[in-house]
Amino acid sequence: MAKKNQSNRLTKQQKESQGVVGIFGEEAKLHDMKVGKISHFIIEYLKKEFPQLSFRYRRGIKKEEINEALKKVDSELGQTLFVPNSSIIPDSGIIEVKDDNGNWRVVLVSEAKHQGKDIKNIKKGKLVGKNNDQDLMAAGNAIERSHKNICEIANFMLAESHFPYVLFLEGSNFLTETISITRPDGRVVTLEYNSGMLNRLDRLTAANYGMPINTNLCKNKFVKHGDKMIMLQATSIYTQGNGARWNAQDMFDIMLEISKTSLQILGSDLFKQLTKTDR
Repeated sequence: MAKKNQSNRLTKQQKESQGVVGIFGEEAKLHDMKVGKISHFIIEYLKKEFPQLSFRYRRGIKKEEINEALKKVDSELGQTLFVPNSSIIPDSGIIEVKDDNGNWRVVLVSEAKHQGKDIKNIKKGKLVGKNNDQDLMAAGNAIERSHKNICEIANFMLAESHFPYVLFLEGSNFLTETISITRPDGRVVTLEYNSGMLNRLDRLTAANYGMPINTNLCKNKFVKHGDKMIMLQATSIYTQGNGARWNAQDMFDIMLEISKTSLQILGSDLFKQLTKTDR
């Protein structure tokens, strides 16, 4: 009963806080606000909405700390470390909450990646390629480096039932619809969303097991195969679909939703703190 009441309380608080109108003021107009800065808005908002809880922000996590978390799951895990000061540093840093036992639990990790300048180049009338005679540039593979941080956070959170990793994508390499862009000379260039030369979304959906994008996948999914139960830690992947830049307010809303989903899932471990003012 305590768990259900706690979940209902968090859900009610979440509904009441929807629509964070004007939280950024003039800064909301900045499409290129970094997720790291938005994370600081998120943690301040959570502190105000949940004053009973203690939150902290960390820039990164050391590899040795990840290994220690793995060892707690199984003694054979987390044995290999070649560089003692190795660490991962996500774009947003890491937001954590302290549970009733004094342990810090991850609430939110976010990254924003831009890949593909074709739209910008076409609008400027700039040709690309080796001989500067092409409208489109073949997509690169830099985005695949995101998988490293995703895997490391998944290792760090292997004992958890949630995975609050959010990946924001923008640029012409992450289209989900075909678009047409007009050059300054009037010629129209079409970007096909399913072009193997351009699209790199399929290289990232490995991080969400091919589940829907633009969806909150924070709560781990458990699937049954034969006599085995498998836990899936899926990244919540968001893309504008048409190559547009992300708006700071939209990113904030998504990051806040993921954060509150984390708190709902952790609800029973935060129960004492969240109910102490009710006594």
